[in-house]
Amino acid sequence: MVAPRRNISAVITLFFVAPFVAEYLLGDLPLKLLGALIILAPAYGGAALLIRESARRAGRGWPTMLMLGAAYTLIAEGLVTQSLFNHDYLKMHMHLLDHAYIPALGIGGWWTVFMFNLHTFWSMGVSIALAEALFPADVQTPWLGLIGDSIVALIFVVGSAASFVLGLKQNHFVASTPQLLSAAVLSLLLIVSAFLIPLPKPRLAAGVAPSPWITGAIAFVLGICILFTPPIFGWAPVGAILVIDVIFLILVAFFSRQSAWTPLHVLSLAAGGALAYGIHAFTAKPLMGSPLAMRISNAVFLAAALSLIALAAKRTLRRVPPVPRS
Repeated sequence: MVAPRRNISAVITLFFVAPFVAEYLLGDLPLKLLGALIILAPAYGGAALLIRESARRAGRGWPTMLMLGAAYTLIAEGLVTQSLFNHDYLKMHMHLLDHAYIPALGIGGWWTVFMFNLHTFWSMGVSIALAEALFPADVQTPWLGLIGDSIVALIFVVGSAASFVLGLKQNHFVASTPQLLSAAVLSLLLIVSAFLIPLPKPRLAAGVAPSPWITGAIAFVLGICILFTPPIFGWAPVGAILVIDVIFLILVAFFSRQSAWTPLHVLSLAAGGALAYGIHAFTAKPLMGSPLAMRISNAVFLAAALSLIALAAKRTLRRVPPVPRS
């Protein structure tokens, strides 16, 4: 178990970066509802902190955090909002489950895979990577002690319960008992499995890695491909998203073992993902408010993300040792 190096600034940063990425940068909420960040933070930020803290405390890294992010997807979308099972989520008549629908499970193949991507890679992955890059000296250590983590866990539970109650009042929908049990059991299995993943092998000697500019560009392109994959063609978009996921994970797994892989590469992946979100937001149909107000909001949030990335890059560069030239 890794001893904590308490960093309240980092905790607060991740607590609010997670809901910012998940809801505002994505384009779901406008600037006038920025105050809702405080309401959204307990569920999103609490989850991101629990994932990051539990993985770092156990001496583990991104494979564990990504699997915990997948578990969070089932908790958030299967148990709290229950959007994985709701045919008319938020009463917006979007028919999210109609694409690649699986009658036996009562879920839509496209929406399920899409949600796993959004929460695992963006809501949790991008947010944690950005926050860690802002505090590069403490990347490998927990930011809180056990008492602090317990408080965060309580905040997350309360925030998720509040989200469930608000969603129930708006949707008047509750998934079936088998669906809820399946989501709960699968999320628990993912949590347990996250800590059974073998620890990473030592990095390869004299390995090479692409420039962070290239890895960032790849993350951006792959992210855009997922976000713009049209769901209207049945199972083809589901397969396309899964292929993109596999390509991304294989590339990261290979290059992250090279000696030339640095924290700047990790930041570049988060930056690419964040920018994909920010660009995609300009093309999304506003869920509320006028199109002009939403586009102004999108521009402000994208500018904020760029500022965050620039600051994180500046701080990370100070601690990245120069790569020896062969």
